[in-house]
Amino acid sequence: MRAACRQIVRAVTLALGLVVACGAFAELPERQEREALRVCADGNNLPFSNQAGEGFENRIAELMAEDLGVPLTYVWAPQVMGFVRNTLELRVCDVIIGTVAGYDFVQNTNAYYRSVYALVVPEGSALDATRLSDPAFSGRRIGVVAETPPIVPLRRSGARIEGYPLMVDTRVRAPVRDAIEDVAAGNTEGAVLWGPLAGYYAARQEPPLKVVPLVNDDTGAQLDYRITMGVRHGEPHWKDWINDFIDRRQEEIDAILADYDVPLLDRHGQLLGTSEGGDS
Repeated sequence: MRAACRQIVRAVTLALGLVVACGAFAELPERQEREALRVCADGNNLPFSNQAGEGFENRIAELMAEDLGVPLTYVWAPQVMGFVRNTLELRVCDVIIGTVAGYDFVQNTNAYYRSVYALVVPEGSALDATRLSDPAFSGRRIGVVAETPPIVPLRRSGARIEGYPLMVDTRVRAPVRDAIEDVAAGNTEGAVLWGPLAGYYAARQEPPLKVVPLVNDDTGAQLDYRITMGVRHGEPHWKDWINDFIDRRQEEIDAILADYDVPLLDRHGQLLGTSEGGDS
């Protein structure tokens, strides 16, 4: 009986210790000095980031580190469910370079670009739609990533959907690249994909594929998004510094995005030429 009581006391003591520890962790003050720019990133996620530093988010991070005057370091993790919990929330890194505005798990900075889903087709294709309700989609085999906004409108338009998985371990699979390569090979007649992915992979086919941003869509689907950086909640000074950085270096950020063929929209949702810059 005494042994059982001792076990209960130890269990309760451990539980209380965890509560105190968690409370202390949650109340850690915002860091004021930064010995490095510690970025949370996916190491196999082009055109955004990879461990070789070849993505546009890598290049933006380099610009930030230069501006801060500190070294750039990364914590690598597949950007799937639990990414924020296993990186930013553990305080092993301090910023995610690309997060959708309004994403509740982080504190969003100001947006540094805005993009839109796009149709990818071979050059010379008769399919040249800028809205998902276009009757030209009827009967055509169109690649789409599962659970993304274009699926329902495309089905309503009569398209034959070729699906690709959404949540994958990027170390072993690249569904969007597969979707683009299927268009290039003629396995599908087109693909509707998130703009930065569509622009990057389409430009790197031989011959390059045509990218048609869906700027005139009238289906009500959410196809354009503002992209911010993500920091921990409760770090207002860090957020303010990044907002100031975005404001001061926006033209350089825009030039990086143009290098990766990202379709950019202005603040009114209108398509910009790549030389005109992005939405701040």
